[in-house]
Amino acid sequence: MQTKYFVIILIASLFWGCNEEPIEPTDQSLYGLINHYRQEQDLSSVPYSVSLSIVAETHIDDLIQHYTINDDCNLHSWSENGNWSACCYTSDHEQAECMWSKPGELTSYEGAGYEIVAYKSSGITAKKALELWKKSEGHNSVISNLGKWAEIEWKAMGTAIRDDYAVVWFGEEKDPE
Repeated sequence: MQTKYFVIILIASLFWGCNEEPIEPTDQSLYGLINHYRQEQDLSSVPYSVSLSIVAETHIDDLIQHYTINDDCNLHSWSENGNWSACCYTSDHEQAECMWSKPGELTSYEGAGYEIVAYKSSGITAKKALELWKKSEGHNSVISNLGKWAEIEWKAMGTAIRDDYAVVWFGEEKDPE
């Protein structure tokens, strides 16, 4: 008798669940959306990187806990509150090396990492992050291998998305993980 009620509840929840809003994409679908966008441009997919995803997750944690919006340091900055070297990344890109070195500081990834970050104060989705990056010449150039990124072959990509932030790291080296 108890099993019958469980089955009815399960079927009812599946039926009523069909009318609910779809669950927002996770970091894996952010990865998928970016590769789909690249394929639309006749570019190859970028292999998933465990190491670069760890860096992305770590940076989101740091941003959520320590970043101040409208600070002189932009979203590529890292606080002094972690197991990494702190840096203030300014819009003139003078401190670019502090960002590029983070994968090696935090993981076994041997190459430099190149980060794109999106922020939306009311919470971000994978779809919204990609829309923002497409509208930004610099970010779109990284994703689409345009301009100074045209000759680079991305061999690794790590993603993370949580709360108000979406973070993607690209690398020219294969991930050893």
